[in-house]
Amino acid sequence: MVMVVGDCWGLWNVSRADILHQAAAEGTGGVWAGEEEAQGRPHCSLQLPEVKLWGAGVGLFSQVPRGGGGSGGGWKLSEEAVCREDVVRLCSKHSWANNLAVLECLQDVREPDNEISSDCNHLLWNYKLNLTTDPKFESVAREVCKSTIAEIKECADEPVGKGFLVSCLVDHRGNITEYQCHQYITKMTAIIFSDYRLICGFMDDCKADINLLKCGSIRPGEKDAHSQGEVVACLEKGLVKEAEETDPRVQVSDQCKKAILRVAELSSDDFHLDRHLYFACRDDRERFCENTQAGEGRVYKCLFNHKFEESMSEKCRDALTTRQKLIAQDYKVSYSLAKSCKSDLKKYRCNVENLPRSREARLSYLLMCLESAVHRGRQVSSECQGEMLDYRRMLMEDFSLSPEIILSCRGEIEHHCSGLHRKGRTLHCLMKVVRGEKGNVGLNCQQALQTLIQETDPGADYRIDRALNEACESVIQTACKHIRSGDPMILSCLMEHLYTEKMVEDCEHRLLELQYFISRDWKLDTVLYRKCQGDASRLELMPPGAVFSCLYRHAYRTEEQGRRLSRECRAEVQRILHQRAMDVKLDPALQDKCMIDLGKWCSEKTETGQELECLQDHLDDLVSDCRDIVGNLTELESEDIQIEALLMRACEPIIQTFCHEVADNQIDSGDLMECLIQNKHQKEMNEKCAIGVTHFQLVQMKDFRFSYKFKMACKEDVLKLCPNIKKKVDVVICLSTTVRNDTLQDAKEHRVSLKCRKQLRVEELEMTEDIRLEPELYEACKSDIKNYCQNVPYGNAQIIECLKEIKKQLSTRCHQKVFKLQETEMMDPELDYTLMRVCKQMIKRFCPEADSKNMLQCLKQNKNSEVMDPKCKQMITKRQITQNTDYRLNPVLRKACKADIPKFCQNILNRAKDDTELEGQVISCLKLKYADQRLSPDCEDQIRVIIQESALDYRLDPQLQMHCSDEISSLCAEEAAAQEQTGQVEECLKVNLLKIKTEMCKKEVLNMLKESKADIFVDPVLHTACALDIKHHCAAIPPGRGRQMSCLMEALEDKRVRLQPECKKRLNDRIEMWSYAAKVAPAEGFSDLAMQVMTSPSKNYILSVITVGICVLFLIGLMCGRITKRVTRELKDR
Repeated sequence: MVMVVGDCWGLWNVSRADILHQAAAEGTGGVWAGEEEAQGRPHCSLQLPEVKLWGAGVGLFSQVPRGGGGSGGGWKLSEEAVCREDVVRLCSKHSWANNLAVLECLQDVREPDNEISSDCNHLLWNYKLNLTTDPKFESVAREVCKSTIAEIKECADEPVGKGFLVSCLVDHRGNITEYQCHQYITKMTAIIFSDYRLICGFMDDCKADINLLKCGSIRPGEKDAHSQGEVVACLEKGLVKEAEETDPRVQVSDQCKKAILRVAELSSDDFHLDRHLYFACRDDRERFCENTQAGEGRVYKCLFNHKFEESMSEKCRDALTTRQKLIAQDYKVSYSLAKSCKSDLKKYRCNVENLPRSREARLSYLLMCLESAVHRGRQVSSECQGEMLDYRRMLMEDFSLSPEIILSCRGEIEHHCSGLHRKGRTLHCLMKVVRGEKGNVGLNCQQALQTLIQETDPGADYRIDRALNEACESVIQTACKHIRSGDPMILSCLMEHLYTEKMVEDCEHRLLELQYFISRDWKLDTVLYRKCQGDASRLELMPPGAVFSCLYRHAYRTEEQGRRLSRECRAEVQRILHQRAMDVKLDPALQDKCMIDLGKWCSEKTETGQELECLQDHLDDLVSDCRDIVGNLTELESEDIQIEALLMRACEPIIQTFCHEVADNQIDSGDLMECLIQNKHQKEMNEKCAIGVTHFQLVQMKDFRFSYKFKMACKEDVLKLCPNIKKKVDVVICLSTTVRNDTLQDAKEHRVSLKCRKQLRVEELEMTEDIRLEPELYEACKSDIKNYCQNVPYGNAQIIECLKEIKKQLSTRCHQKVFKLQETEMMDPELDYTLMRVCKQMIKRFCPEADSKNMLQCLKQNKNSEVMDPKCKQMITKRQITQNTDYRLNPVLRKACKADIPKFCQNILNRAKDDTELEGQVISCLKLKYADQRLSPDCEDQIRVIIQESALDYRLDPQLQMHCSDEISSLCAEEAAAQEQTGQVEECLKVNLLKIKTEMCKKEVLNMLKESKADIFVDPVLHTACALDIKHHCAAIPPGRGRQMSCLMEALEDKRVRLQPECKKRLNDRIEMWSYAAKVAPAEGFSDLAMQVMTSPSKNYILSVITVGICVLFLIGLMCGRITKRVTRELKDR
């Protein structure tokens, strides 16, 4: 039995005017079989067979209303007079018998040249209207979809005869598994979506909004007969526009909003159903997505991917953008996303019922909810993650899809970023503005950008950020090719190559713009969040922006200080710190607290890494909050200098050569920086590394906490002995003074701990390398450095050495500081950086076991060795010259002569000034007493050494050099110019004694002669000439106190002894000199007189006369004594 659906569906019972009246508003069509075949293209749509009822023999849709003018075998739409011409012209012949195929063919035509007639269009409209509303048609649906209706409760409950059943099945067509029912409903969907008035309830929900938004302004008589679908497009644009305005003038009603989004959702699987988009993008679909099969939203996605292609038409791009904006408002408008993530959304409760629908449906909410699950290590299906990736990329590509960006950043976009709409360039432009590189940005805009970055999460996959991906493609291919594409470590790799030759400028900018936002929410760094979420949960609750600061404070804690981070988390925190140190803007707390100081002190510091260095340089000038932040960061750097990525990069060669062992340690603890400082002046050291290391040393001087090893070794000692002292140099002075006092007083127990004393030594040695590391000395001598040492480099203690050499020309304050420095160095020669550097190898050769305090003494003793390095010998001589200017600079002499100096030279001490050289006056005083043989044995030994050394080199006698400078220049210029000084100048002055006119110079030469009488060793020329004779004739006589000199004089007078000719000649010359000296410089005391007698050629005669005189005096005294004794007795007897 064949079921006939009605003799008349109302089509033939209405007048032409009524038909025209019903076609009131704008609509769209779609491209399916008819349109494509009419254009000669392959048939690419679903071709349905005639739907049959069970037991029926005649096709439902081929049946004709009997009064309608059809001819036999059923009514045919193709045979209607008003449409026959259009059907023949546009539709393939084999489709004429199928009313639905003809309907599809005619309603999908939109080319101007192929328009169907107005009468045919209205015939089609009424035909479709009757199909969707006739109760008999609904009964067909109930038969065809019987089992499906039973499964879908909502549809089973729909009232009969109202036309709601078909709409319900359309709504749930994604759940229909029955083949015939699915085909039937698919065809009905095509009919319904061709005109908004056919969508059940849409007209009722949106009638007022259509009028309000003027979306129904297209009149029935216009050429575009399929413009009814444009009404939906107009309403959609009104809906998205409302979301982009702070105070929208026209608001779409809630009912209509739901209807619009529902229609968009129902058309999400097949782009033909979005009639406006379909007609706008037909050509683009053929151009870009020709091989993409329709259904399941595939064509939409294909078109989305080509949205910013140059050849994409503007009308299609606009339609796609509207569709994407609807997806942003309700994720269900994307068929593939809703389908792929359905189970995951339910699993992780991302669409729980108690949430407001608007929030629940927002794409951003879905993305953030599922991203959170992924970050927590939960399993999200690969299909869902793939869809999420596509839509995160979509949001990053086009800022206009985020209403918050349009609302909050409209002004910034207009002023700074207009014309950059495509491929994410507008967003990156806004990011650049937020970074402060291009104007200012409002707080709301900054927050909107931060929210968008949280939604899209490009830190998890760099490919989400198309602008970054394109800019960095070449860098990724070269520097990061070992990392899997899409891995979150790609961003880390790019950061590690920032400012290297592999980095390109565009990539650098895009990377820093993105990292600015990632750095402000630790969850956006996927690897960091995954490795540290457990640690963070154990710490106190805090906002996302403060979590990382808390993590890095705990990362460097010792076990004694309490909770430490896990090994994995600590490594990630270090990685982030290393990367962020390149740019202060990547440290949110630093930029926030130091904004004013950056502008005040560092506005001109625009090079990489300069801003942080600038803040460290001005540490004392910063506001309190900024100073604390910079101080904490600097303290971290002292423990792990690898945080300074740029410095590490500059120092790579020196690290690989000298410090690779400590660099490989997982825990740095300050060892690497210590190694770099120790090797700062190796020939492999480059300028950038040396400057960076020196800068860090200078920063360390501002606070002892900035020297990690020093802080850890001495913090208890500092609290106990040096409280309230902050600057490192002051702490070092405080502790070293305590150590020295305890040593001098032979304290049983040192107040400074052993580990602190060891590290204190390291710090003291490091400070000697550069005058800037001793702030007081540097400040005192700044002007002198500028005047006298302007072209001398700071390193290797060269400035300090320069100041020492021109000490007499220095300002009083600088002179005093240099003198104090020299006094310290002489007491502890290891602190003499230049001496230690120049004589490093000689110390290893001659003084490997010597105590640091005796290092210079050891070098002096080996100074004249044949294997002594000439440069070291020259340096030792310089230090000897310095020592002889003042006894205080010779600690050995000072100790040996501590009783003799006040005894014999008190008048000189009374005139002395602190921190000012005595120019050798005390030593000259002691020399005279040495000649008189009045010094204590220890002091005598030390003075003998000084006299011996100065006899070989006149420069070691400051009094001689000062008073005889003119005579040396005029009389002994050739001898003074000799490269090796062996006493030539002294001998020259002695020989030319008669020519010397200056009294002070003459006195100094006479003193030399007088000293030589006391010991032949202090007369190197005479000692050399008479060395053999001393060995032969005076070997048994001990040296000192003039004994060997007397031996030689007796040998000279003895006719039986034959002296060497040279010795004899030199002795006779000395006798003449002594005779002259006795005449011009009479004895100043008994000791001088005795010495003159003993060294006189008439010594025996003089001694005989003196002996006779003494005997006579004795006899007289004896006799006088007897007489006085007798007289006294007689008086007593009376």
